[in-house]
Amino acid sequence: MPSITVKLYSVFFKMRLKNRLQSWIQTPPDESSNQEGVRTRPEEPVSASNPSFTDGIATKDIRVDPSTALSVRIFLPESALLPSERPQPKSKAEESSLKSENNGDQGYTPSGQNCRKLPIMLQFHGGGWVSGSNDSVANDSFCQRIAKLCDAIVVAVGYRLAPESKYPAAFEDGLKVLNWLGKQSNNSTGDEPWLVAHADPSRCVLLGASCGANIADYVARRTVELGKELDPVKVVAQILMYPFFLANEPTQSEIRLANTYFYDKAICLLAWQLFLPKDEFSLEHPAANPLAPNSGPPLKLMPPTLTVVAEHDWMRDQGVAYSEELRKVNVPAPLLDYKDTVHEFATLEMLLKTPQAEACAEDICIWVKKYISLGCHEFSY
Repeated sequence: MPSITVKLYSVFFKMRLKNRLQSWIQTPPDESSNQEGVRTRPEEPVSASNPSFTDGIATKDIRVDPSTALSVRIFLPESALLPSERPQPKSKAEESSLKSENNGDQGYTPSGQNCRKLPIMLQFHGGGWVSGSNDSVANDSFCQRIAKLCDAIVVAVGYRLAPESKYPAAFEDGLKVLNWLGKQSNNSTGDEPWLVAHADPSRCVLLGASCGANIADYVARRTVELGKELDPVKVVAQILMYPFFLANEPTQSEIRLANTYFYDKAICLLAWQLFLPKDEFSLEHPAANPLAPNSGPPLKLMPPTLTVVAEHDWMRDQGVAYSEELRKVNVPAPLLDYKDTVHEFATLEMLLKTPQAEACAEDICIWVKKYISLGCHEFSY
């Protein structure tokens, strides 16, 4: 069972989030007054970008669409650099000073010669459509962990949040960033030097947590439909961490755990009401249920899909069911089921240092290296 600390924190977390959601439902924000949308909430702590490889990772924020709030944070591991380019080890005091002094105009600039190419992991944060951000303290820490373990460039998407921007805004943002990544791989069309120098778009992995898993799965479906139109981007795999899937038919985990930790059923339904347009609200909406009719291309065409589920998550069985359906049509689709865990156990700030969160990140990287390693090494999983 989760610890007493987790249980107590969950009570306050749910109380605060439920009050916020109910206030938005009672007094919806004026969408016309904020055409750009929002990608973060002022009350949620964020981590400043740091372009100088402190702790082995350099980060940079980029506005992808000038007409909206859509942005990305790039996480570039130091392993992308040539040995002669790598910074000398610094003391903790020096690193702390560097963090406070750095801004977006400083830091690493690629030499442009013999740059090492790394796979890309396009990451979508959780937060129930209405909260969270790509530069939150928790998401920054999680993405740094993944970038180091997988030896990959992580591009964390700051998609537009509900209720200011309803469906399909977040989904469209995900696909827009994927198209943007394709342009960055070309010296003539790319304007982001880190990606031009180091990104290999032919080894792209989609990674989504909670509602971000729904975005990842949507983007994967669209890549199947678009095919070569996305060249040179090729999605080789996707990772769905405790997906935010729903359906009309209650599952055993839903019946047992409806009032579970952090994101219980009542809170999730409020979030879906704020995300979906009023006339489209349905638990069988393709955004909510990837197994609903007319949800997209045949499942057999989907990329290899790793699904992560948590024992004490009321949406657990929906993730299990999706993984099972993929395996039925011969899509490589392993399931990682973690005991004594809750929804977002590997991405919530207070849980990032737990053994389960650390093991989950390591397990993800063991699996994904099968698809992003240049030698295509086979891993027995």
